[in-house]
Amino acid sequence: MQSGPEVVLETGRLLLRPWRETEAVVQRELWTERDPRVPRHRRIGADGRPTVAELADWIRADRPSSIGLLAIERKAARDVIGYCGLIDGERGAEGEPELAFELLRRFWGRGYATEASVAVIDWARSSGYERLWATVWDWNVASRRVLAKVGFAETERKDVDAVYGTTLFLTRRLGRARSPSSP
Repeated sequence: MQSGPEVVLETGRLLLRPWRETEAVVQRELWTERDPRVPRHRRIGADGRPTVAELADWIRADRPSSIGLLAIERKAARDVIGYCGLIDGERGAEGEPELAFELLRRFWGRGYATEASVAVIDWARSSGYERLWATVWDWNVASRRVLAKVGFAETERKDVDAVYGTTLFLTRRLGRARSPSSP
């Protein structure tokens, strides 16, 4: 996203922080669990790529960044369960990044994606962003629910792909962060 100090966000149950190279195995598991409707370039290829080593290289090359796709660590268990963060999307205007999240399947349905997304949205608001975007396939009902819970609304824009489904474009206005003395 932008250069600057490392961002670490904390919620009641989670710590969102930069990835560590040793966590490339978690990223690889995310790639292996992806729905077959996800485009091939975002799934493990027939050649077994990306490998854990390639993903570790990507983690190493992704620094430094003030925010990007942060690892979601459960504080009590001290394990990484997925990612959430902002990416430079091509969806909105300059300065309007895209919210992205993905969790390992065994952690779905526990509110972690919503909790992590709220933390990232709060960070974005306090950092001066006015609007965020998100994209989601129409068939991804669980992610659509998370986005609705955190205040995203569908726009008129859709990209239809006969193979992978329709991509929906959502947006969320952030408004100004309230100061501690504000009611």
